[in-house]
Amino acid sequence: MDTERTHLAKTSTDITLDNPAYHINRELSLLAFNCRVLEMASDPSTPLLERLKFLCISSSNLDEFFEVRVGRLKQQLSLDIATIGADNLPPSTVLRTINQNAHDLVERQYKLLNETLIPALRKEGIYFVRRTHWDERQRAWLSDYFERELLPLLSPLGLDPAHPFPNILNKSLNFIVSLQGTDAFGREIDTAIVQAPRTLPRIIRLPVDMAASENSFVFLSSILHAFIGRLFPGMEVLGSYQFRLTRNSNMFVDEEDTDDLLEAMQGELPQRNYGAVVRLEVSDHCPQDNIDYLTEQFDLEASDVYNVNGPVNLNRLMAISDLVERPDLRFPSFRPAPPITERYPDIFERVRQRDVLLHHPYQSFQSVVDFIGQAASDPNVLALKMTLYRTGSKSVIVEHLARAARAGKEVTVVVELRARFDEEANISLTTQLQRAGAHVVYGVVGYKTHAKLCMVVRREGQQLRRYAHLGTGNYHPGTARLYTDFGLLTCNPEMTEDVHKVFLMLTGLGSIQGMKDLLVAPFTLYNTILQKISGEINHARAGKPALIRARMNSLIEPQTIHALYQASQAGVRVELVVRGICCLRPGIPGVSENIHLRSVMGRFLEHPRVFYFQNDGEEELYCSSADWMPRNFFRRVEVAFPILDPKLRKRVIHEAFELHLQDNTQAWELHADGTYLRLEPPADEAPVTAQSILLAELSR
Repeated sequence: MDTERTHLAKTSTDITLDNPAYHINRELSLLAFNCRVLEMASDPSTPLLERLKFLCISSSNLDEFFEVRVGRLKQQLSLDIATIGADNLPPSTVLRTINQNAHDLVERQYKLLNETLIPALRKEGIYFVRRTHWDERQRAWLSDYFERELLPLLSPLGLDPAHPFPNILNKSLNFIVSLQGTDAFGREIDTAIVQAPRTLPRIIRLPVDMAASENSFVFLSSILHAFIGRLFPGMEVLGSYQFRLTRNSNMFVDEEDTDDLLEAMQGELPQRNYGAVVRLEVSDHCPQDNIDYLTEQFDLEASDVYNVNGPVNLNRLMAISDLVERPDLRFPSFRPAPPITERYPDIFERVRQRDVLLHHPYQSFQSVVDFIGQAASDPNVLALKMTLYRTGSKSVIVEHLARAARAGKEVTVVVELRARFDEEANISLTTQLQRAGAHVVYGVVGYKTHAKLCMVVRREGQQLRRYAHLGTGNYHPGTARLYTDFGLLTCNPEMTEDVHKVFLMLTGLGSIQGMKDLLVAPFTLYNTILQKISGEINHARAGKPALIRARMNSLIEPQTIHALYQASQAGVRVELVVRGICCLRPGIPGVSENIHLRSVMGRFLEHPRVFYFQNDGEEELYCSSADWMPRNFFRRVEVAFPILDPKLRKRVIHEAFELHLQDNTQAWELHADGTYLRLEPPADEAPVTAQSILLAELSR
C-alpha cells in the first residue's frame, strides 16, 4: 500500500493568533485533508467506482475551500485589511501559500484521473470516448444530439462594445471561442463566450449498438467542442477552450441591522452565484492570450489560474456512479440494523425502560424519523420542539412536524437560515412549517444554532413527561446514510429539563441557568472542557492514571491546544482522532510526546464529536455537535450531552475510540513535523478496519 507522506502544514507549537504559522496551518490543514481523500482515490484496495467518487469528493471539497476560505481572504484584500492577527501577517502571504499547495493538489487529481482511473475503468468496459476517437456513426449520432438537445438552448455571446463580457455563474461550464471573419452586419468579431446549459447532463451515454460497451460515455464539453462552429455561421472557429469560475460564496447579511432575517437572506441568495471571482480553471491547451484576457476580466493573478488536463469540473464524474450498474466495483451493500420500532412498536415505552444509543449509519436513522413520526400521530403528545440545521429540501421529518402542527400540537422549530449552502432549502422548509401552523424562529442574532436537539412533551396519566433526542449530526436522512454519528434517545428528567431550558433560551432569549447535564456553547462548553483537561493534569501530577480521548472534525482553538500540550507535559496520555483541520502537533519532545493523533477515513465520513475524561476512574463521556474551534465555542449554540448509562458509555468508548485507535488500514497518523503517514498493518498482524468491524457488529 502506498505510504506517501502528505506534508502541507508547517510545523508549529505556538498556535496563538499572533503566530503566522497558525493562520497558514489552519487553511492548509483542509488541503492536507483533501490529500488524504485523494489517497483513498489512489488506493487499489478501494473498489474502482468508489475511487472515482473519492476523486470527486476531493474536487468538491476544493471548490468549497475556494468559495469560502479563499473567498474570505480575497475579500480581506479587497477591503484593504492589511493583516491577520497581531503578527501583521498579510492575507496575500496566506493566499500565496494556499495557491502553491492547491496547484500541486489539482495536478495530482488530474494525473490520477488520466493515468490511473481512466485506464482502470477502460479495463472494466467503462469508456470515456474522446472526440478524436469518434467513428462516423458516433459522430453522426452526437451531431444529431447537438442539434436536438444543445443548439436550442445555446446563446453564443460575441464580445464587442454593445455586447460586454457576460455575467458568468459560479462553477458553470463555459467556453471562450476564438473567431475569424465577420458577422451578419459586417463586423469583425474575434472572441465569443458560450455558456453550457446547467440543465443538461455533463456526461452522455452512447447507444449500445455503436459503442464498445454499454458503458461508453461522452463529455458534454466534447460535444460542444466538436460542433461549436455551428453557432457562428459564416465565421471560422480558430479554437474553443473550456473554463470555469469559482466565486466567493460567503453571504453577507447584517443581522444587527435587519428587521427580518428571512427576508434579508432571500434577498442575498441570488447574489451568491455572482460573488467576486477567486479562481479560474481552464483547459491546459488554452492559448495564453485568452487566459490573459480572462484574468483581466476578473481581476485575477496568474497564480489564480488552474490549467487542467481534462474536464474543468471533476465533480461531474460523480454521475458515473449512478449511470453504471456494476455492484462489483462498489463497496458491498449493507443493511443498517433495523429501527427500534420493529421490536418495540411504542418507541416511548422503549425509551422509558432505558436510554437508547444509536450509531448511524450502522443503525438505522429511521429510528429518529419514527420517534418524530410517532410524536406527530400520538394524541397524548402535546408539543414538539426541534432544531434544524441541515435536513434536505424534501424532508420526511419536516413533513411530520407540519402534520403535528396541523393536528393542533404545539410545534416549535428553530431553523438555522444561515447553514452554509443549505440556506435556500431552509428558507423553503421554513415557509412549509409556517403554513402548517408551526412556530418558527431563526435562533439568536449573531450565533448560528448548530445544536441537534428534539424534545417531545407527552401527557402520561396525571403528569407530563419529556422525551428527547440529542445527536452529533444533522436531522438529514440522506447524509445519515453516509456520515457516522451518534444519537441518544432519553427521558431522563434532568437531561430533558436541560433541553427544555435550551429551547427557552433559543425562543424566549432569556438567560440559561441551572444546567445539570448539558454543556452549552457559548456559555459553559469551552470553560468546562478546559476544566476537565485541567482535572486530568491534576490527576497525573498526583501520580494517578490520566487519560483524555477526543474525536472531532477540527481542532484549531488555540487555548484548548495549549491545554492539551500542558496535559502531555504533565504525563496525561492524550489520544485524538481528528478527521480534518488540526493545528496541534503531536510527538514533539518536551511538548507533546504523550499526544497521539490520527485521522480515519473510509466509505463513511467520520462525523461524531466525542470527548472522554478518565477522571480518576469516575469516567466522563460527552457526545457533541461541536468541534474544538473558536466558532463552535464562541459563535454558535452547541450542546454536549453526557452518556450516563455505564453500558452505553462502554459502547461509545469501544465504537468511537478503541476500534479507530486500532485501525491500521484506513488511518493516518499525524507526526511532529506536520506530515500525515498512512498506516499499514505489520506483517505479523491482521488488518483492522474500524468501519468494517462496526458494520459486522452493529448492522444486524
